[in-house]
Amino acid sequence: MESGTSLKEHLRQLEEKLLLPEVRRSREELSKLLADEFFEFGSSGTVWSKEEIGSEGLSVRKMSLSHFEVHLLAPDVALTTYRVKDETRKMDTLRSSVWKLKEGRWQMIFHQGTPTSPMSDEP
Repeated sequence: MESGTSLKEHLRQLEEKLLLPEVRRSREELSKLLADEFFEFGSSGTVWSKEEIGSEGLSVRKMSLSHFEVHLLAPDVALTTYRVKDETRKMDTLRSSVWKLKEGRWQMIFHQGTPTSPMSDEP
């Protein structure tokens, strides 16, 4: 984490990084961000583990993040919650991730995406 960066800013940057096509397609980049024990309950209802992410990485979609919050669960464990607008699939999801500080860097150990209705102030 860069000096002067709050935990909230840092974890938001990591979450936003995971939305980038170049990161989602890179097994190497994903390996840095996802802990070995990582698993996910996807918005499609599929359960994924780190081992199940293929050599091509994750699917690439145009997504934007909003309403980001961090809840510290322990000095080295944080829960992030936010909304994602997926332009590619034309759907909104509520997202939550559990991050753990391991050997000086934050890695995601759990993620869940839950489909939701668009916010009322959005077209």
